[in-house]
Amino acid sequence: MSDSSPLPARRDPPRRILLIRPSSLGDVVRTAPAAASLRHAFPDATIDWVVAEPFIPAVKHHPAINRIIPFPRAAIGNHLRRLQLKPIREWLATLMASDDGHPYDLAIDLQGLFRSGLMARATHAPRKVGFADAREGGWLFYNERIRVARGLSHIDRDVELLRAIYVPPSSDDQGRSPDLRLYPGDEARDFAHSDDRLKAKRFIVLAPTTRGAGRAWPMDRYAELARRLLSAHAHHLVLVGAANERLACAPLLHAARHDKRVIDLVGATDILKWMAVIQRADLVVCNDSAAMHVAAAFHRPMVALMGPTRPERSGPYRRPHDAISKLKHNEHVRHRDAARAADIMRRITVDEVVQTCAERLEQQRTT
Repeated sequence: MSDSSPLPARRDPPRRILLIRPSSLGDVVRTAPAAASLRHAFPDATIDWVVAEPFIPAVKHHPAINRIIPFPRAAIGNHLRRLQLKPIREWLATLMASDDGHPYDLAIDLQGLFRSGLMARATHAPRKVGFADAREGGWLFYNERIRVARGLSHIDRDVELLRAIYVPPSSDDQGRSPDLRLYPGDEARDFAHSDDRLKAKRFIVLAPTTRGAGRAWPMDRYAELARRLLSAHAHHLVLVGAANERLACAPLLHAARHDKRVIDLVGATDILKWMAVIQRADLVVCNDSAAMHVAAAFHRPMVALMGPTRPERSGPYRRPHDAISKLKHNEHVRHRDAARAADIMRRITVDEVVQTCAERLEQQRTT
């Protein structure tokens, strides 16, 4: 079993690699740097990635990836509830070989859970690599367990694990920053630039939704923020979210419904167009969510509103100054403690968000 020590450089480079991080959307987005790093290290390898079906669009155009393997999470959950194991075994068997029919040389589990560890085991790859502290016993499925400091950001933890798998091909690689880039595709970019609602407009994106109530800034405060941004700035406001989030966004949608500078895209875009809209924004205001990681990938100015998670570890990559966090130094709150987490989010006032937005817009204007 491996520990944190780098593997020797004399290993033959892998020819077929399976990257495993199926979900959530935010996790998929911030795994793109790992895919890019693997491609840089192994330019001739086949690199496949297991991704949950709903999130495939976020990375389907990524040039580092040869093939995306859909993870049918909902279907597998149904099979488990009915104790139907045969379809699950059949799906796991599809992980035993790449598209050319040859088995994988290397399986890398960056999710670090029981189900993702089981996927790594199902490949029968001679090297099954993951974090030594993988949760739910996921580490049991690896034959190379990499110890990485827990205090690092999620992307830097991936970087350290990858460094333990291979020695970078040149000394220059040691100083390379992770490649955060995302690729929405031409059709999505055309939408963001040419749609009549967005064309030739400068806008602020409000992405007020997130997974988990404890990470959500109150929607009535987003509504007040929208009113004050419209009053103080000439920008349009673009409201984004999924179709099933319109009800949650109701206070914001109601507050802004009569202003012609509000562009309501909640439920009106797919993932790729949503990414492309964020890419065009002059400013993104969001919770601790996938939108935050997408904005960071496109190097957009942002104000990220964070509750029970630390900006240094879970916030916009290497941009903790772009997050507003009221989590006290010695305060530790579990995500499952939604009431305490929501209380931390309520510590963030509309006044300070308005002020921070003004600062970000001014910085952009003068650079």
